[in-house]
Amino acid sequence: MLPYNQTTLSRLELEESLAHHCNPIEINKVMSAYELSESVHLGQVRGDDSVYFYHSARVCKILLQELNITDVDILSAALLHDVIEDSPSLMPSLFGNVLEYNFGRYVAYIVETLTKDLARREIEPETVDREYFDRLKQSSSDCLLIKLAARLDNFRCLGFNLKRNPHQYINETEEIIIPLAENSETTHFSYLINELKKERNKFLG
Repeated sequence: MLPYNQTTLSRLELEESLAHHCNPIEINKVMSAYELSESVHLGQVRGDDSVYFYHSARVCKILLQELNITDVDILSAALLHDVIEDSPSLMPSLFGNVLEYNFGRYVAYIVETLTKDLARREIEPETVDREYFDRLKQSSSDCLLIKLAARLDNFRCLGFNLKRNPHQYINETEEIIIPLAENSETTHFSYLINELKKERNKFLG
């Protein structure tokens, strides 16, 4: 069995999972998001030396297989949630236009909401982080859903040395991210929060 951080969601798995829930046009939209994300992240690796795209694919997998979400906009945005931050070839503003043209305004909105200005963060990290979390607080619930799923995937990779300061990452998640969803009665949020807490306890022992 592969270590968790080496697992992914294959094209075939994704297509088969959507086959009974979406029409061909909707499936094509999600598959196009899959292909664009894979292309943008090609050659990139994460802190645990795993293929970067696997993270994006697993975030989609969490939503699809653990939460039974088949909304094509949410799944497409999950696959694309890091592409603006990590595109080596396009300016963020231009990439936002590309996303809107190909996937619609709502998908572009989610991805833009979940994007940090990493260049500016090098200069003023506290300001950029504060603005980012304020934006997330005011965003649609789908943005937060994807954010929590992405954090859950990262929590599951902490044991593979994904983060240089895992305790800080855990604290930030518990003190800032989770409280944004704790008052929601949506079962999706409850599930993700419970899974985050399980992974935290597993990592911390």
